[in-house]
Amino acid sequence: MTEREKLELGLWYDANHDEELLRARQEAEALYFELNHTNPRDTAKKTALLNRLLPHAGNHIEILIPFYTDYGYNCVIGDDTFINHNAYLMDCARITIGKRCFIGPGCGIYTASHPLAWEDRNRGLEKALPVTVGNHVWIGAGVTILPGVTIGDGSVIGAGSVITRDIPPDVIAAGNPCRVLRPVTEQDRISFE
Repeated sequence: MTEREKLELGLWYDANHDEELLRARQEAEALYFELNHTNPRDTAKKTALLNRLLPHAGNHIEILIPFYTDYGYNCVIGDDTFINHNAYLMDCARITIGKRCFIGPGCGIYTASHPLAWEDRNRGLEKALPVTVGNHVWIGAGVTILPGVTIGDGSVIGAGSVITRDIPPDVIAAGNPCRVLRPVTEQDRISFE
């Protein structure tokens, strides 16, 4: 079994010495380096680079630079999603971001974890668990999302939160560790009357 196959099955794998994984990360790094040094007015070049870096991104997404990812091909980003400056998507496992999401500046979504025993950690082993962000989610600035987390549709995550466990749909959650504060209610809607 290859290291990539182990990764995809959620098993411990060698992330640091496998040639296939090293090449894939170097390719992604070269692409996001070029993206991060592209004039924002050069929308054609930016779009072409994003299409190569994130082949599973939807239509009408906007990603402000700088932007970082480990592989790119493990990111699925829904239509009309906005990702603000300085986002890092550590996509060792699949990261799924729904449609019409707002992701604030300085957010990190992490799928990899490392062994607790230093002897195993020093061997370069890691395990990756997928992260899922539902549709219509707003993630505030500086949020950290840890491996294996799912955030339900329509939820709002307060700035600076560290999400260590699943967040249900249609709630406001914040803190370190992040916890549900209350549901989103009719009183939260803007009235134009």
